[in-house]
Formats: sequence, structure tokens, C-alpha cells
Amino acid sequence: MRANCSSSSACPANSSEEELLVGLQVPGNLELVFTVMSAVMMGLLMFSLGCSVELQKLWLHIRRPWGIAVGLLCQFGLMPLTAYLLATSFSLKPVQAIAVLIMGCCPGGTISNIFTFWVDGDMDLSISMTTCSTVAALGMMPLCLYLYTLSWNLEETLTLPYQNIGISLVCLTIPVAFGVYVNHRFPKQSKIILKIGATVGGILLSVIAVAGVILAKESWNPDITLLTISFIFPLIGHVMGFLLAFLTHQSWPRCRTISLETGAQNIQMCFTMLQLSFSAKQLVQMLSFPLAYGLFQMVNGILIIAAYKTYKRILKNKLRKRNPGCAEGCRNKKSTSPKETSAFLEMNEEVAVPRGPSEPMVGHSALEPPSHISSCA
Repeated sequence: MRANCSSSSACPANSSEEELLVGLQVPGNLELVFTVMSAVMMGLLMFSLGCSVELQKLWLHIRRPWGIAVGLLCQFGLMPLTAYLLATSFSLKPVQAIAVLIMGCCPGGTISNIFTFWVDGDMDLSISMTTCSTVAALGMMPLCLYLYTLSWNLEETLTLPYQNIGISLVCLTIPVAFGVYVNHRFPKQSKIILKIGATVGGILLSVIAVAGVILAKESWNPDITLLTISFIFPLIGHVMGFLLAFLTHQSWPRCRTISLETGAQNIQMCFTMLQLSFSAKQLVQMLSFPLAYGLFQMVNGILIIAAYKTYKRILKNKLRKRNPGCAEGCRNKKSTSPKETSAFLEMNEEVAVPRGPSEPMVGHSALEPPSHISSCA
């Protein structure tokens, strides 16, 4: 895939590569500041989301990790397979195909935790899945890449960003641990921190996504095929994750959680791996994909949240029409958590024990419609 030229600067391929490399590194100090600020903001965001984690429920997920197991199967089973099928179906160039495959083999991104909060998902499961997939990436990423590239005859040696994986783990676990401690010691204050953090975090991530696209404008390659794949890939991940969770009899909140965790990938890890493994000339054809994927996964997440909130509002209105006597009480009741405001959608969320495919149903059925609830939440 590389041009067969000597090291002389007179060679057109070498001179163009040098120019492209300069173009990719134009931001310089601005890029460093952007990276540091992003890491700090993500740390604060994970601290606020950690305030939603309860030790008892987290321990139950670890003891009986059905939800985590389903999530990991989606992350390192369905997503790499989907990436491979998309790359072969669209007959991508080798450098573009490997960019799509690397994205599919990356662990889940922290943006899924924010999406999970806003759709009243299982935050304990969400953070557990993000952490476990990041740890599992140390072994699963090289394994998946090796298996799916056997027939591609790559000339380059793929360099895994182990340092980036380690930094992601530190930025994830330490802030979340502090958040869990605050939630344990100061439960009332943690609710306020969580609400503010989730709101501000969503806005900041949107700003980071737009700023990242602007800073990397030299890397954009307006390839319609790549843009199409970057749009449908996260959607396929969301749908397949939800279906697999549904088929394994997970509760509705966990179905939403696994769905969002599956489609939301770690964009920074993919970006770093591409930069470590390929030349500047090849990067021009590749970097537009993770940038577009990150932008579209943000847009898709916002649309999913909007659809869920609309659906939730419609069900609430139907519930009030059926029970007009309690409408005023429901309006005046002040909720203290997302779980209370959407109790009719949570389906016995108090039962925190994840069920496996062969376990009996506990409480309300995970597939039972919310129409049976006749009292105010």
C-alpha cells in the first residue's frame, strides 16, 4: 500500500506525504490543550455519573454478570462482525476497510453513559460494561483484528494503543470511584451533582465533537461511501444490541442500556490506533471515518433520547387520562430520581439482580407492557 520510492525528498510521493503530515499536525499546541481539556472534562463527567452508582447493585452485577456478558458479546462479537460485513459489502479500499474494522473492534465509549442516563437506563450496568469492555479490549482487540484481517494481506503492522487504553481506564475508574463514595456518604447531594453533570456533560460532549471535527478539518475526505457507513454502523449496533438483550430476557432498562453501549464506540482509541499504524498519506483516506462516526453517533444518541422522551410523555398522558383523579397528585409530586419519574417504564427496577436466559421471572415481566399500572408513579 505504500509508494515504492526512495527517501529522497525529490520523490513526489515523499514530498506529498510530508506536506500531508504537516497539514495533519497544524493545530500543534491547540490540539494538546484540546486533548487535556477533554480529559479533564471527561473525568468530571464520569465523577458526576458515578454519583448514580449504588454499591449493592454494582456488586450484584459483578456476582451475576448476565447483563455484562451480553454487552461484551455485542461489543466484541456483533460489532467487529458488522464492521467486516460492511467493509466487504461496500467493497472499500484496503485502508478504508481497516479503519471501519478498527472502529468495530474498539471498546465502548463513555458517551454511552450519558445517553443511558437520559433514557432512564441501568447506570450501574452501563458503567460496568464500559469498564469491562475497556479492560477486555487489551486482549479482544488484537484477537478480533487478527481473525478478520487474515484474508486481507495487510502490509502494515497494526499498533495497539495500550497507553491510550490505560489512560481511558484511569479516567473512567478513579472519577467513578469518587462518585460512588459521594453517593454512599451524601445521597441527597449526589442527586444534584448527577443532574447537573449529566446536563453539562451532554452539552460539553457536543461541543467537543464539533471542535474535534473543526480541528481535524484537514483530515476530511468527502467519500460518500464512508459517510454512509459511518451513519448506518452505529444504528446497526444500537438495533442489534437491543435485540440481543431482548432475546436474552433482559429488563427494558437493561435493553436500552446494552443497545446504547453497543452502538457507542471509543472514537479516541480508534483515532490513536490509526495514527500509530499508518502513514500520513494513508491517514487522509482513513481519518474521516472515525470523525464522521463520532459525529453521527452523537446525532443518533440525541435522536434516540428525543424519541424516548416523547414516548414517555405520551404514556404519561395516557395514564393521566385513564386516572384523572390522580393527575393533580402526579403533577404536584416532586421526583427525586429518574427512576421515580418513569416507574411505569422501569418495570420493577428495584429488583437489581440480572436474570440469565434460564432464570425465572422476578416481579413484573420484563416484556410486560406498562398499561397495567393504574396508580401514580
